[in-house]
Amino acid sequence: MKIQILGTGCPKCKTLMANAEEAVRTLGVEARIEKVDKIAEIMRFGVMITPALVVDGEVKAAGKVLSAAQIEALLK
Repeated sequence: MKIQILGTGCPKCKTLMANAEEAVRTLGVEARIEKVDKIAEIMRFGVMITPALVVDGEVKAAGKVLSAAQIEALLK
């Protein structure tokens, strides 16, 4: 599984990254989590507001910080 956090490095982006890491640990799943901070790459996903969460190439949430529990629900 590939999880991408889209954002330019704001505090909300960092919180979303931490919550995604916690969700992966809690579920015990294999996942590669990466940060996408280049505007051109973020735009390719069609995301206009960050932070955003992308799982296996599909945008799951944009413009909000999901909790670890919310991310777990998306990953199940």
